[in-house]
Amino acid sequence: MSAIWIMLTGSLVATCCAILGCFLILRKMALIGDAISHSVLPGIVIAFLISGSRDSFFMLLGAALIGFITVFLIQLFHQGGVQSDASIGVVFTSMFAAGVLLISLNAQQVDLDLDCVLYGEIAYVQWNPLILGGIELGPKAVWLLGITLFLIVAIIGLFYKQMKICAFDPALAVALGIPVALFHYTLMGLVSMATVSSFESVGAILVVGLLIIPPATAYLLTERLSVMIVISVVIGVFCSIAGYFTAAMLDASIAGCMVCVAGLLFVLAFLFSPSHGIVIRWTKRTLAIRG
Repeated sequence: MSAIWIMLTGSLVATCCAILGCFLILRKMALIGDAISHSVLPGIVIAFLISGSRDSFFMLLGAALIGFITVFLIQLFHQGGVQSDASIGVVFTSMFAAGVLLISLNAQQVDLDLDCVLYGEIAYVQWNPLILGGIELGPKAVWLLGITLFLIVAIIGLFYKQMKICAFDPALAVALGIPVALFHYTLMGLVSMATVSSFESVGAILVVGLLIIPPATAYLLTERLSVMIVISVVIGVFCSIAGYFTAAMLDASIAGCMVCVAGLLFVLAFLFSPSHGIVIRWTKRTLAIRG
């Protein structure tokens, strides 16, 4: 039963990340998930200092608030003329350094580093169940990620056309009267929520990997956003299942194997994609020369 919960949790994370990652890839903001994963440290420390507890709820709340502040600052700097990648780097390194400083000043005797407080291990999800009225309803992670996925699907489904136009052509979106800033912060808010809600359960490596690699792979295989999202979700779910069985055979890290499977699929798409694959293009060029 534990294997089913692990694969279900991984699949939920993969689906959340795949949907949002497609929009991030198109907006050239793929590393925003990694930025959030480093920036939330001050939120963890502040939550501990206020609550005096290492309870997961307070840690996640503090991390979520700082996650929203992170995406706001990144956009603010970008609008001020700083390049997108530079604004991401400035914000997450500064926020992470601020978190380290807060720990050194106020919580030196408390183990509050990201690895032990927020970065979880997917193999342990079944040991943290949701219990209501004395009835065990399954892992909390599954419920939390299920709610997160529902919100993502609902919001993206309602505003798909607006999100699509904003991703491909923000200038056109402005001309059409679409509130580009509102949809940008909506997307960033969803990314922050998905990233933070996944950390405690599955770990940062898996979240960041699934947020980038399956959408990047799907990008090489199609030129339609709707198809890209579907392919990305399928790849993410496949990586979660195949990665689990690979980890079981090798007795290795489950999250690491899931991301490695995703990386392998990306390499295959990079080599053999019908439109972008290096091998396919080389073959066509060779045949054209000989012809």
